[in-house]
Amino acid sequence: MLEADKFMVKEKVKFFKTHQTYDIFDYDTQEHLGTAEETISGLVKTLRWFISKQLMPTTVQVRDHDGALVFTIRRGSFFFRARVEVLNADGELIGYFKSKIISIGGGFWVYDKTDKQFAEVKGNFIGFKYRILTPDGAELGKVSKEWGGAVKELFTSADTYMVDVADDLTDQPVAKMLVLAAALSIDIIFKSESRGVGDI
Repeated sequence: MLEADKFMVKEKVKFFKTHQTYDIFDYDTQEHLGTAEETISGLVKTLRWFISKQLMPTTVQVRDHDGALVFTIRRGSFFFRARVEVLNADGELIGYFKSKIISIGGGFWVYDKTDKQFAEVKGNFIGFKYRILTPDGAELGKVSKEWGGAVKELFTSADTYMVDVADDLTDQPVAKMLVLAAALSIDIIFKSESRGVGDI
């Protein structure tokens, strides 16, 4: 999965869904690379109908097309600022995200496992557009719902978006993992916090 530099992430359509599941494709070849799926207990699924999702813990497992675990995104319960951890396939912490106290366009901070700031995810007011930037302002990746050509004909859902990882990260699997995890967290964890119960 991490060999790709451009990803298309498409939410699976479900009725009465209690958790989110996405298919991950190679943007250029349209090859199915794997899935990202929330794995939560039955109790949490039930409580989500009555309690705000943002107050509940969640775990997202990202697996390749053979079912092997690539990395995990995990958030515990919180009431003020969310901390979202990213774990590799062996369950080791490789980094984490922390929500901003005030964010005009949306976004959050990205740190590596040594608590050093790795990047900032910055959004804007118009559409689903985010940039993942280093502290020096270099672009590590971008996330958007803008695409065209044959891919546009294949993916037409509003819950489909592209993740474009910078070429500089091609040979840096841990960095690429953090960028892809950050992109998935925008929609699955952080952006979903503002949705109503019926959108869970």
